[in-house]
Amino acid sequence: MVAALGLLAQTTPDWRHVGGSAVDLQLAAPATGPVESVWYSADGSALYAKTESGKVFRTSDFQTWSASPDAGDAAVPPAVEAARIPEPGAILLAANSSSSRIFALGRQLWGSGDGGRTWLSLTAYKAAAVVGRGQRSVAVSPNNEQEITLANDFGVWRSMDGGFSWGGLNQSLPNLGVVRILSTPNGTAGPRIQTDTLGSLMLPPGDSVWEPTLAMDVAREAAALQNDSRQLGATLTAIGTGGDRVYVGSADGRIWASRDSGQNFQPLLLPDGAAGKVKRFFVDPEKPWVALAIFEGKGPRVLRTTDTGATWDVFDGNLPETQVNGITADRAAGAIYLATGKGVFYARTDLERLSADPVTWTSLSDRLPPGARDAASTDVLLDPTGMQLYAAIDGYGIYATPSPHRAGSLRILNTADYSTRAAAPGSLLSVVGGRVNSATGGNLNYPVLAAADTESQIQVPFEALGPSVALRLETPAGPVTRGVAVQPVSPAILLGRDGVPMLFDADSGLPLDAHNAAHSNGRMQIWATGLGKVHPDWPTGMPAPVENPPEVVAPVQVFLDGTPLQVAKATLVPGYIGFYLVEVQLPTINNLGPSELYITAGGHDSNKVQVILEP
Repeated sequence: MVAALGLLAQTTPDWRHVGGSAVDLQLAAPATGPVESVWYSADGSALYAKTESGKVFRTSDFQTWSASPDAGDAAVPPAVEAARIPEPGAILLAANSSSSRIFALGRQLWGSGDGGRTWLSLTAYKAAAVVGRGQRSVAVSPNNEQEITLANDFGVWRSMDGGFSWGGLNQSLPNLGVVRILSTPNGTAGPRIQTDTLGSLMLPPGDSVWEPTLAMDVAREAAALQNDSRQLGATLTAIGTGGDRVYVGSADGRIWASRDSGQNFQPLLLPDGAAGKVKRFFVDPEKPWVALAIFEGKGPRVLRTTDTGATWDVFDGNLPETQVNGITADRAAGAIYLATGKGVFYARTDLERLSADPVTWTSLSDRLPPGARDAASTDVLLDPTGMQLYAAIDGYGIYATPSPHRAGSLRILNTADYSTRAAAPGSLLSVVGGRVNSATGGNLNYPVLAAADTESQIQVPFEALGPSVALRLETPAGPVTRGVAVQPVSPAILLGRDGVPMLFDADSGLPLDAHNAAHSNGRMQIWATGLGKVHPDWPTGMPAPVENPPEVVAPVQVFLDGTPLQVAKATLVPGYIGFYLVEVQLPTINNLGPSELYITAGGHDSNKVQVILEP
């Protein structure tokens, strides 16, 4: 059987949801953003929730939510008087017109059945609230007085026993306010985001619920903006860095640039009309004199410089009238992506040379699922290879798609982690950007294992020699030559979609991820590529035998949090082409949680990935 995991994982043309819109805050259930009010339909068959942003959603199965823009608002609850209130500032509400029960909303949800002479906290756990703080609205089902729904700073919560126990209704509620995508999946960690109310979050590989995390890069950027604001005497709102170049922008539409890592700044002359708040910069990491800036307001919103800000070009083109929130780009490919109030937009243009042709923007949001396609996008980010585009969709969280600009621009990447690491005899390479019919280099045939219009996968011959090979690719458009670095070994642990490493329990065969941890004294199998030659020799392009697969020649070690593990075997994966299997014995595990795993072969380290451990 021919394996093409990298190919299949990367060429699907549609957006996919990365994680969900809920967060693990160690409350009664996963949480989300603030919800202003909740109410039941007159017959109790449906529940409505109005988020802090003003959007209204409806659920009838208490699991899935759909937009309900015409639902109106909750009815104003009847006025209530009480003998006393349970905490300062608490808001009194009636359960419904036919009940003597009343509620008080404060840090906790309180209930009283005797006019407020005595109160019982319905959400308290020690000094905290099991559903989080900031109670805002409560509703009681017209069909069941024991069914209570609560809205607060962390979403929607439901009790079926009068408030003695609570569950969450937030797993599919589109109410996660992402303001920035901080990083993309890398095998060691999932994507990281910055939210408007819940701080920085990270998605564990293979999971669907976000978790709080520290974001030192956010703190450093905030400190740099504060320091530069004092230096320049302006309220700075954006910063972009690359090499020794630093760009900063202000709330009143001014930009300064530094060529000495921020020691000294020079004010820049901008095109007429560029006066709104500077929102964000994109600075090319390889050529930091090439940069893009986005602005609020009705003037120019997208500007480009090729000379550290000495001159600027307006790139608005046919972009519709809407706010631009985020920007990312691939300079070499001439691709720009925008997050806007009307979704995600994409354009191709030369980012290094002036062109007389206006920039043409194309919407990418019409391929998002219903609901998300009509929502604003708050940020966009390409992964380090430029192969995947990530977009933050207001309320709906993060979506990802293969980058549209990759089609027609051939790049050769390591199939394991889509990096530019060197190839090795027997390893797999992905040719991204087009179909490859055949490949040759150094008088050797590089078998094409799978091919599609946007990506193909080839195997490096076991006989290949380095340090470099001029690889000739036959494509439908004609021959293309690309240089490939080749070394005896170049280990890499295979990553699936969204950066989840290919790790398996050796006994059950089940994948190890956030839902199935590795266990103390168990055996773990690691799928990799780039481990080089095997013994006995094996033909290139041929699936490895099921029985007695060839063994890796190079010495292989595996490290868990820096400690070497016992390697039981290192072979080709039976039945597959170009994949290697490394089986290790896990030691007695005392610590819970994520650990760092990597392989070395012939003195070369692989990428580092995360594995979840349990005793």
